[in-house]
Amino acid sequence: MDAEPARVRVRVRRDDRRRWRTVRAYAFGAAGLLLAGCASMPDHGEIREVKASQGVDSQVRVFGVPPADKASAADIVDGFLEAMTSDDPQLQTARKYLTEDAAKNWKPGAAVTVLSAGIDRFSVQGEKEPSGPRWKMTGTKLATVDERSAYQPETTGARYEEYLQLVQENKQWRISTPPSSLVLSESDFQRIYMPVNKYYFAGAGLVADPVYVRQRSDPDSRMDPTTQTVQSLLAGPSKWLGPVVTSSFPTGTELREGTKSLAYDGQNALKVPLNDKADNVAQPQCQKMAAQLLYTVQDLTASRLARVELLRSDRSSLCSVTEATAGTIAHRPNPPEYQYYVDSDSRLVRMKLDVNSEDQQYKPEPVPGPLSPTGTSPGFKIGSAAVSYDEKRAAVVSEDGHGLYLVNLTTAGPMPQPVLTGKGAKPNVLGAPSWDTAGDLWIADQDPQNAALYRVPGGTGAPQKIDVAGLDGGRIRALKASPDGVRIALLVEKDGRKNLYIGRIERPEGKGDAGPVSVRELRPAAPQMASVTALSWAPRGRLLVVGRESGGVVQARYMLADGSMVAASLPGATGLGAVAATEDEKKPVVAYSEEDGIVWLPPGAQWRTVAPGGRAPVYPG
Repeated sequence: MDAEPARVRVRVRRDDRRRWRTVRAYAFGAAGLLLAGCASMPDHGEIREVKASQGVDSQVRVFGVPPADKASAADIVDGFLEAMTSDDPQLQTARKYLTEDAAKNWKPGAAVTVLSAGIDRFSVQGEKEPSGPRWKMTGTKLATVDERSAYQPETTGARYEEYLQLVQENKQWRISTPPSSLVLSESDFQRIYMPVNKYYFAGAGLVADPVYVRQRSDPDSRMDPTTQTVQSLLAGPSKWLGPVVTSSFPTGTELREGTKSLAYDGQNALKVPLNDKADNVAQPQCQKMAAQLLYTVQDLTASRLARVELLRSDRSSLCSVTEATAGTIAHRPNPPEYQYYVDSDSRLVRMKLDVNSEDQQYKPEPVPGPLSPTGTSPGFKIGSAAVSYDEKRAAVVSEDGHGLYLVNLTTAGPMPQPVLTGKGAKPNVLGAPSWDTAGDLWIADQDPQNAALYRVPGGTGAPQKIDVAGLDGGRIRALKASPDGVRIALLVEKDGRKNLYIGRIERPEGKGDAGPVSVRELRPAAPQMASVTALSWAPRGRLLVVGRESGGVVQARYMLADGSMVAASLPGATGLGAVAATEDEKKPVVAYSEEDGIVWLPPGAQWRTVAPGGRAPVYPG
C-alpha cells in the first residue's frame, strides 16, 4: 500500500501553475491567409498563458511544449498534463514525456475523464518502485466519455485518482505509467470537444443519441469532425440507448479504409464511401441508412444539407436520399397546428403563434368537443392537460387533481368517465399527463402513500402501473415523454429536493400493448442544477429546463439528453413555472409566468404576454 506524506510540501494546483504553451489562432476562411502566398506553415506565433478557467475559444489551437533537457520530475508531470490538452497529431508532444514503451502502448483515445476543475498533483512515496518518484493525480469528476463517445455525468462528487510513476531513461525523467484515459478540465473539454447527435431507429422514427467528438481533427484517427461523427454512427448506439434502438447498417459496416475527410459538393450533397459489408444491401435498407446519416450530419454544416449518397467499396453509388425523402423515412410527426393552455376560467383553450407574422394579436379559442362552451361539459374545470400528437384527443386532469379524463376533440359527445382516479385525499394528487408518439399516455400519481407511474396504452386501454427502476423512494412530481417514444423525463422529489432524470422506456418486442412496459436506468438530466422547477422536450432530442444552479439564479437552459449542458439559454427565466417547446424549431417557446400568466418568446426578443390569467401551457405531446 502506498504511503502518503503527512505534510504535502510540493502540492501545486495545476490551474495555479500553468506552463506556457504555443497557441496559434487561425481565422479559417479569411482572405488574408490566401493572399499571403506562403506555402509552408508559419514558424512562429503568439506565446500566451491559457488557463483552465478562461473559457472556450473554438479558434484557439494549443500545442504542447516538449520536455526540456534534464527537466525535473515535477516539470515532466506538469508538462505532460498540459500536453494532454494539445491539438498535436497523435498527441506526439505528450508522448515525449513518456518512456519509449509507454509512448508506444498509450491509447488515450478510448475514453475521457472530465474534471470540474484542474488536476491536483503531488508526490507520494512509492513502495513498489522506490527508485523513482511517484506522483498522485486527483480531482473531482464531472463526467466521463466512453469508447463510444457517450457522455456520462457524475452526480456524487466522485474523486478521480491515478498515479504517475517516473523512471530514468537515458538520464532523463520520463513517465512509465500514463493515465488510462485523457484527463481534462471542464473548460479544456469544452474547447476540444463538441456535442453532436447521431440517429437510430426506434419503431419507424429516429431517435437522437448525443455524443461528443473533437472540434478539429482527432489526434489518433486524423478524421475531421464530420468523419468522426459518421464513424461513431457506424460503430452503433451508446450503451444506454442501445437496448431500445436499432441501426440500419449491417454489422461490421465502416468507412472505406483511408477515409479521413467527408466533403460536400457544390449541390450541398455529401458522399460517404463504405466498406464491403454494405455493398449488397437492398434499396429500402440503404435509404434508411442514408436517412440516419443525413440527420446525423445535418447539424455539422453551416449550409443546408440537401442530399446524402452512399458509395460501395468500389466507390460506385449504392443509394441516395434527399432531405424530403429522409423526413418521410423517419416518419417525423407533422408540425403542431396549435399551442394549448388552461385559461383563467380553468378551461382548455388553443391558439396559434406565428413567429414569422407581424400581426401578434393573440386569439385563443376554446377547444372543440365536450369541453367547448357548446359541448356537453362546458363547465368542467381543468387543472392540467395534454393533447395527442394528431391533436384529436386531450387528456385532462380535473382541477382538484383526482381524475384523469380522455376527451375526443373532434366530436361533441358526452364527457367520459375518468380512466384513472387518484387514491389520495389531498388535492393535486395526479400530475400533468403526457402523450408519446406511439399514442400512449403517461401520468404520475403523487399521493405519498400510493406514488406510482401509470401508462394508458393507446390512450384507450386500462391504466398499467409501470415499474421504474432506481426511484429509491422518490416521488414523481412532473414528467414528459419524449417525442421519440423511448425516453421519459421525470422530476423526482426525494428528501425535500427535486432532481431531473431521464429513464429509458423498454417495451417487449412482439407483444404489442399486452407485454409489461418498464422504465430503466434513470440517469441525471440536469446534474448542474441544484433545483429544477419546469421542463419540456425541445428540438433535436434536447430538454429545456428551468432551474437554479448552486449559488446561482433561476435560468432556463437547454440540456442534452445525456445530462450535459449546451450553451444556449433563454432570457429572463425568473418566475417561470412551466415551459413548452416542440420538435419544430419554427414554433416559439411558450411558458407560464407567475406574474404575467401565459407568455411566449419571439426570436431575438423578450417574453411577451399572451393571456394574463392563463397557466399550464403545452404543445401536442
